[in-house]
Amino acid sequence: MPASTVFDSLPADAAHVHYRVSALDLHAHLFEIELSVQAPAAQQQLALPVWIPGSYLVREFAKNLQGLQATQAGQSVGLRQLDKHRWEVDCTAGQPLALRYQVCAYDNSVRTAWLDAQRGFFNGTSLCLRVLGQEDAPHSLEVAATAATADWSIATGLEPVHVNDQGFGLYRAADYDELVDCPVEMGRFWSGFFDAGGVRHQFVVAGATESFDHARLLEDSRKICEAAIGFWHGHDASLPPHGRYVFMLNAVHDNYGGLEHRNSTALICGRRDLPRLGDSKTSDGYTTLLGLISHEYFHTWNVKRLRPAAFARYDYDQENYTELLWFFEGFTSYYDDLLLLRAGLIDEARYLKLITKTINQVLQTPGRAVQSVAQSSFDAWVKYYRQDENTANSTVSYYTKGALVALSLDLALRRDSAASLDAVMRALWQRCAAGPMTEEDVLAVLHTLSGRSFATELAQWVHGTQDLPLAELLAAHGVRLQAEPPQPAQRLGLRVQENHSVQIKSVLRGGLAERAGLMAGDEWLGIELASGAAWRLTKLDDLALYAGQAEQLTALIARDQQLLRLPLALKTPDTDAPANIGLAITDAAAARRWLDSATAEATAAPAAAANAASASV
Repeated sequence: MPASTVFDSLPADAAHVHYRVSALDLHAHLFEIELSVQAPAAQQQLALPVWIPGSYLVREFAKNLQGLQATQAGQSVGLRQLDKHRWEVDCTAGQPLALRYQVCAYDNSVRTAWLDAQRGFFNGTSLCLRVLGQEDAPHSLEVAATAATADWSIATGLEPVHVNDQGFGLYRAADYDELVDCPVEMGRFWSGFFDAGGVRHQFVVAGATESFDHARLLEDSRKICEAAIGFWHGHDASLPPHGRYVFMLNAVHDNYGGLEHRNSTALICGRRDLPRLGDSKTSDGYTTLLGLISHEYFHTWNVKRLRPAAFARYDYDQENYTELLWFFEGFTSYYDDLLLLRAGLIDEARYLKLITKTINQVLQTPGRAVQSVAQSSFDAWVKYYRQDENTANSTVSYYTKGALVALSLDLALRRDSAASLDAVMRALWQRCAAGPMTEEDVLAVLHTLSGRSFATELAQWVHGTQDLPLAELLAAHGVRLQAEPPQPAQRLGLRVQENHSVQIKSVLRGGLAERAGLMAGDEWLGIELASGAAWRLTKLDDLALYAGQAEQLTALIARDQQLLRLPLALKTPDTDAPANIGLAITDAAAARRWLDSATAEATAAPAAAANAASASV
């Protein structure tokens, strides 16, 4: 298309950097993007991000870009690729430049882009070339309807300028950062609305079945949002940093995850985890989904505004390193479940069960003695997002251990002072003006609110590898941390997948399985006993059934098409017993003071009356 035609067809309110996105071919999974630059530089350079903020892995989005062409004054101009994700256009300065290209969208996750006959989704980091030197200029995005998408709708956190009832049309962004921080959901999704804290919220769900109880999801999400807004701002509806918010949930057969954005989030869950009509019970799967909603919404404050100083300005061309993910992801992981308690969506027993799960996840990870949670944060780019068979032995999760650091700080503050971690979070929000933050800011606020230094604790808990003093801190609040019998996989030092056989995914350092010579990738077929009896093994729980009280047996293993017989001891020395803990309340009054004080802090200021939820298809 000649450049003059491209610019003549631009919407009147299009910015000087304008993108037009359309679904070119649903079955080929191709988006087409037309990029219009009103005043390019001479030899204008363009780049596609190599990662998306919030997901700390170089994903090389340029691998999906194809067919890049450029025209100026109706004539083709030369393009030169500079490296894996940057191009230079042989253009004249100040004269409108038009580019056209396609992106193959075949990643059904929250991180990239997807397009098929049922649904489309994209993050700007996957589709929108950066016009280098003009990142701070206003940008606009036009989502165009095609014959194939005529009955679809659009949901996005971008500000609409001229859109139709379905959402197709023109949106604006203040700059490139805002443009790519507002993903776009497309399709025949369900949509509903609610108000929380004076903010209008939209919830869209793609892929749900007819049993989906949308009214319950809306009401429970409203309670979560009210609790989060109350946590940060009390009852002052003028303070939330977003004027509206969009939840975009993709329900699939089996997946889980989320990615935070400034006024929206992209979520994915299993269809079975959605609430069902006629079922008032709260399943473990639905509790997990509510925790995910809570987690990503809390990020609206903690990482999207209050954020590591290293993220003051994103560098989309390479890794952005920080040692603070233990705070921004870990503390968010602490509060996601706590806000469910405060919102009345789970009771105290279930909350303690969720804490127990997190504690066991950390204690059953040998890598906690190898890597500090600060190192884990820094190494996210090459370790957390690139997990393999040795990950559990060499790393610790900044999500789970970070959550336990938050729990430890909260319990210590409540035990030794009149402060709490809630007060610390709100003080950091004020101190850092809802912007870049350092660990020194955390230490300063802890000292101010508690009257003493927490430098030793952070040095040990965050930068060291020793276990956290959870038993002592919980005991001070009427909760005992006690040992419980290990599960079969834990007793053996294994992580497995069971599907008609036992497939070994990971062998934990120092465990019985490692001593016997089992390896990740082995298929455990059966066992032989000293009596001569032999049994097929399809799940580890059957080991106790077949082995009885035997302390020694032979494991029958398939490895690289070879059948192996490996002697396996089943007795663990007491000094080397794997950790498995439970929580028991020993002082109900003390435990209630802890848990009720947490709830009371969020509800001390009366929340604004909730508007009735409304929904539309």
